[in-house]
Amino acid sequence: MAPSDPRQTKYVLDESRIPRAWYNIAADLPVAPPPVLHPGNGQPIGPADLAPLFPMELIKQVVSQDREIEIPDEVRDAYRLYRPSPLYRAHRLEKALDTPAHIYYKYEGGSPSGSHKPNTALPQAYYNKQEGVTRLATETGAGQWGSALAFAGAVFGLEVKVYMVRASYDQKPYRRILMETYGAQVVASPSLDTGYGRKLLGENPDNTGSLGIAISEAIEDTVSHPGTKYSLGSVFDFVLLHQTVIGQESIEQMGMAGEEPDVIIGCAGGGSNFAGLTFPWLGRTFRDGKKYRIIAAEPEAAPSLTRGVYTYDFGDTAQMTPLVKMHTLGHDFIPEPIHAGGLRYHGMSPLVSLLKEQGSIEARSVHQRATFAAGVQFARAEGTLPAPEPTHAIKVAVDEALEAKEAGEARVILFNLCGHGHFDLGAYERYLDDSLEDYEYPREKVEAALAGLPKL
Repeated sequence: MAPSDPRQTKYVLDESRIPRAWYNIAADLPVAPPPVLHPGNGQPIGPADLAPLFPMELIKQVVSQDREIEIPDEVRDAYRLYRPSPLYRAHRLEKALDTPAHIYYKYEGGSPSGSHKPNTALPQAYYNKQEGVTRLATETGAGQWGSALAFAGAVFGLEVKVYMVRASYDQKPYRRILMETYGAQVVASPSLDTGYGRKLLGENPDNTGSLGIAISEAIEDTVSHPGTKYSLGSVFDFVLLHQTVIGQESIEQMGMAGEEPDVIIGCAGGGSNFAGLTFPWLGRTFRDGKKYRIIAAEPEAAPSLTRGVYTYDFGDTAQMTPLVKMHTLGHDFIPEPIHAGGLRYHGMSPLVSLLKEQGSIEARSVHQRATFAAGVQFARAEGTLPAPEPTHAIKVAVDEALEAKEAGEARVILFNLCGHGHFDLGAYERYLDDSLEDYEYPREKVEAALAGLPKL
């Protein structure tokens, strides 16, 4: 049923509508995902191989085929601080674009750390605490994930060590300060705190870092510190699982608006916010035959889905992670220092990669300046300053709305605004003073990195 007021802008659920279970897309996939392989022998891994890194309850979620996995009460209680998040109808953006399209966005920037990341940081911290873990090690790109895990560590009483990609550490000092305010210890990656970091700095003292490098450091930290487990904010199956609260809420809220989306869009670096919005909608496709165009928007500087190879690769540069089949640019590839640090990753989630390979989703790559132009346009129309990462989704949503205008059709567009940009004003300043640059697809660097793919 459509709302009685055609100008209704917010669709808000009360706390009783926080989902009681996460949605596990593995139950509905038409094709089973390829197995995860041991980095040493190339054989499928089992729970025991993951136990040094993760608590057993999270490992069980990776192998589960249950469609619903119950959310613990303690996690739901923590979710109450910011969930359910609102769904907005972007009336003012529609007017600015003079489009017949209806544009909706799910806004995750109201969480304590300012993004969607606490949706998985809180359960990860909870399950580690339940298993007696006292300390977590992690990496962070733009700082959103590190901020979320630092917050979750404060909630559940865990120490947190964050390896923050050097480019973002320098670009976003206030993200570091937020993490430290929550109680985390933060170092720039590559760092002097690990053997791998010291090796890289010895080779290049000006190394700008990458998520792959920071992952390697966090894993080395984990296995060398008793009482420590590894925590990550994207890519892995249980991370994507926890984010599905976003999509579940959006289905109910779109019902309140009386509309079904034709196009669903999320930015994609590792895949967490993209999966969080789209997987519950894809579940309707697989179970009920619903039809949606689902688009992953990624940076031209790190276009794993649009230009990567679908093959087995490591998730980190030191080759410490298990081998997963994904769209990859090569684990040795270090993307240019774009301001969307959360999207500066050489690979894509295996589940998202499988969906792209099957043709269930589309992917587009976007240049940095075009995304900031879309972010400024959105801020001037809707008032909310988006983080650099979701400006990729905004750019694609604007393009879809303009195509609808050109075609004279009423297209319903839904995207995920996964975080605010209040700590990214330095990047916006560079855009506004015309000093922000685009980075071309680094074909030669990617080809060199792909030459180092593991031989199975």
